Amino acid sequence: MFSSEAVTRGVRILVEPQYDPTRSQPQESLWFFLYTVTIRNESLETVQLISRHWVITDEANHVEEVKGPGVVGEQPILAPNESFRYTSGCPLKTPMGTMHGSYQMQVRGGEAFDAEIAPFTLSELYTVN
Repeated sequence: MFSSEAVTRGVRILVEPQYDPTRSQPQESLWFFLYTVTIRNESLETVQLISRHWVITDEANHVEEVKGPGVVGEQPILAPNESFRYTSGCPLKTPMGTMHGSYQMQVRGGEAFDAEIAPFTLSELYTVN
């Protein structure tokens, strides 16, 4: 479950997390993780990412929800077979946690749907350099 992949209505979302030791300060209970998301439109319709909803849970079962417009300041429009890739980060107060959520997508013409972001693990223990 370290990386994740889900497909909703032809929108494939792949997430690849990694621990970032350069931005972490374990002595101060701060572990920082990067995650790279690839959103690929495998449907026959043009879609736009409108907003995001993340559910972040640390090892102590502290849950934080993050909602907002777009991702990394963008609301990408994806024609069929196009993809969008970005990297973002997440601080935790424990060396391990999980994330999952959804992107609200809108089909050209107005219909909206939630594209699933399957759960993935944030972990210092299995860092690959």
